[in-house]
Amino acid sequence: MGDHHHHDHDRSHHHGEPRWKHDGVRVIKGDQLDPNTAQTPGMFRQAAINAARVGAQKIWAGTVAIQPNAKTGVHHHGELESVIYVVRGHARMRWGDRLEYVAEAGPGDFIFVPPFVPHQEINASTDEPLECVLVRSDNEAVVVNITDVEPVEKPEEVYWVDPIHKHP
Repeated sequence: MGDHHHHDHDRSHHHGEPRWKHDGVRVIKGDQLDPNTAQTPGMFRQAAINAARVGAQKIWAGTVAIQPNAKTGVHHHGELESVIYVVRGHARMRWGDRLEYVAEAGPGDFIFVPPFVPHQEINASTDEPLECVLVRSDNEAVVVNITDVEPVEKPEEVYWVDPIHKHP
């Protein structure tokens, strides 16, 4: 099928109306992510989808890499909901008023972080980087660092149980 300028005929155009060719689906190449985003000590975030790059109004997406054995500071993301998908490595998440809860995740696992939950991301491996895809429910990557939270009790273990990971 030859090029018959279908993009000119696929929808009617009125003055001021966006054109699908420029305002439709966007592909952001993995080597073109933007490191100019909110950072947390111990992590390296890069934006793929945000307002500045693609005009996203309600979502933010990017990657995060945590060095072996690294732990982030305690933080939360305000009103945002976050989803973390583990691509490579072994993640440990701590959360709660005193970081008293803990769960672990590996490649293929999703992690959900609700709004305002104080948490700490940890690379549970001593020799392998932790690589994740991060998606948030707003186009700004809000990070509120919390400096006065330390775990004062022995953490309570919450086992990561799903159809793949059985309770020990």
